[in-house]
Amino acid sequence: MTLPVTGQPAPDFTIDGTQGPVTLSALRDKAVVLYFYPKDSTPGCTTESQDFRDLHPEFLAQDCIVLGISRDSLRSHQNFTEKQSLPFALLADTDEAVCTLYGVIKMKNMYGKQVRGIERSTFLIDASGVLRQEWRGVKVPDHAAAVLQAVQSLGN
Repeated sequence: MTLPVTGQPAPDFTIDGTQGPVTLSALRDKAVVLYFYPKDSTPGCTTESQDFRDLHPEFLAQDCIVLGISRDSLRSHQNFTEKQSLPFALLADTDEAVCTLYGVIKMKNMYGKQVRGIERSTFLIDASGVLRQEWRGVKVPDHAAAVLQAVQSLGN
């Protein structure tokens, strides 16, 4: 399995989302923030999504699309979107295809047990479809602001 490489084209995909199907390559001409998170409606994932929501107008001002992605179902994503008033699409990677493409599935410790899950990760893709930056093992506080700063530095 080849992981995405900064400076190279981001792996393309098509997947269902809360605002309809999304094909990454169809989003050319805009920067894309793709953030992977473990589970809808959990404390860290809720805070991260709220942070991206609160900064969403600033991402839009940079001609940047924000997309959240997890293994949750479309129904779960729709409920989470409504409850948190998320203005961007959440993508339902129920078969882990996109998670695998981006290498974010990891063994993690949860309450003393090894579990397989999503390592919180974010990828910044420029308007040409090139991966410009990645964050792995993300800590939620100030993360969305750091991503916005990276988007602003692209100068789209």
